Amino acid sequence: MHRFFAMHHLLDETPIKFESSQSVERAGLLVLLPFLQANGLFSFKSHYEELKRGYYYISFIIQLLAYMYLSRIKNPEQLKLISPGELGKVMGIDRVPETRCLRNKLKEICNQNKSKDWNIDLENQWVNEDGNGFYYINGHVQVYSGYSASLGKKHIARQRLCLPGVQEFWVNNEDGLPYFYVTGQVNEKLLEMLSISIIPQLLNDIKHKISNEELASDKDLPIFTIVFDREGYSPQFFGKIWDDYRVAVLTYRKNVKDSWAESEFKDYEIEIAGNKEVMKLAEKQVRLNNVEMREIRKLSEGGHQTSIITTNRKLSKLDLAKKMFSRWTQENYFKYMRKEYDFDRLLQYVVKEIDSDFVVSNPEYNNLSYHLKKIREKINRRKAKLYELISKNSQESFENTSKEYKKQAKEQLEIDYLLEQETDLINKRSSLPSRIKVKDMPEHLKYNRLDIESKHFQNIIKMICYRSESNCSNILSEYYNRADDEKRALVKAIINSRGDIISDEEQGTLTVRVYTLPNERMNRALEKLLEILNEGEHKYPDTNLRLIYTTAKSNITKGKEF
Repeated sequence: MHRFFAMHHLLDETPIKFESSQSVERAGLLVLLPFLQANGLFSFKSHYEELKRGYYYISFIIQLLAYMYLSRIKNPEQLKLISPGELGKVMGIDRVPETRCLRNKLKEICNQNKSKDWNIDLENQWVNEDGNGFYYINGHVQVYSGYSASLGKKHIARQRLCLPGVQEFWVNNEDGLPYFYVTGQVNEKLLEMLSISIIPQLLNDIKHKISNEELASDKDLPIFTIVFDREGYSPQFFGKIWDDYRVAVLTYRKNVKDSWAESEFKDYEIEIAGNKEVMKLAEKQVRLNNVEMREIRKLSEGGHQTSIITTNRKLSKLDLAKKMFSRWTQENYFKYMRKEYDFDRLLQYVVKEIDSDFVVSNPEYNNLSYHLKKIREKINRRKAKLYELISKNSQESFENTSKEYKKQAKEQLEIDYLLEQETDLINKRSSLPSRIKVKDMPEHLKYNRLDIESKHFQNIIKMICYRSESNCSNILSEYYNRADDEKRALVKAIINSRGDIISDEEQGTLTVRVYTLPNERMNRALEKLLEILNEGEHKYPDTNLRLIYTTAKSNITKGKEF
């Protein structure tokens, strides 16, 4: 009857009703539900409006997407490969929507254009919950392989290629947990995005954490510290954001030409990502472009010195070295998300216009600069060859001089020809501006951009899933051997495990009985996790059913039957 009413647009909301069922596929998803709630999955209600009348409402769709990503169902098409009724049992409904229906609902949600507001709300919650004053910033390029959009090319470090794509700048914490990200329109650099977007957003999030009185009493106290790689290196910028906002930086130093004496380095024991190691560290005060900074160097076994610079005057060099070398947790986050969550997939290829007054690099100017670079490389090679011929001719006998002189003359003619081409390219380039507005670009080269609303919406849910998975794995690690290597594998095993779902509306409970895992140590860790969840007395969203977790093993031990 509910589907009949939905077909005639008479249904306001589909009620959640669980039926007691045995051996339900992916029943372990309900174990992750309290973590999804704690990480703000249902905070969307403050930003999104309900969908038009139908059988599937917005809360159900967003929860379904979270379950899909946790189950490694990476896109709506893969729903065709699973039983819709089985996943429906986990969600208190007869069946989940088919692919076309889900895509239509996603389109309706994304048309509200609220993902940015939702992300800001979540970011504020996450920063205030676990922010420790250090924020890791790194660029990530999402490669575009389509033909509809005309995007600027970016360097893809993992592929060692320059390809068209969308540039994202992510902000994570020291453990790799994401806070938010911003997207550039064309080819914005890290320093530009820090100035216009990232730093103002972080300042807005934590403006109440440090009072003006504290800042006035301690001239060395930073509001927060941003950590990034050499892409954002600029001592003038570092001095400016310290003077303007009291924001400190921690990054690698560029163009290091000197070496410190090995006697200046001392051994320090440091722990990064659960691994202990001994580092040789030394520190000095340096002035770069008239900005006072601290320089910390790490001496490797081969004698190489890795230089770190910072404007943070409060932490010790050991703590700063640990913070800097923890930057790889963010790289690991990108790698994990690409592999497990199909992070770079674009589900919509809608193209939008860029602001016509937006200033970009002139493609024609860049093209001439590229050809000029290649011509100069040829000139240098010819000059090197000519020098070799002259040196060789000076040592040859008089009889061979004429023959060698002809070779020299030929090389000189080629050099003269290349020099003429160089002059012609310089003259052409001098007549063009290096930067132009989008509206002034040639029509066939004019940039546009992809509509990233659906990508941003789904990335938010993936961030929530990753944080939930991480929170769950951190609890399990206290009770699980080799937790650093296998804790995420254990979480995935729990998610994909079968179980019984027992609904008791009279008592107001929903019991989830998870089946046993492959080995005893996994089961012991699972039992500890379920004990902790039961202490929290969590309720299933939009119902009064209290979630109770147990394992089939513990019920067998106690003599209980289904």
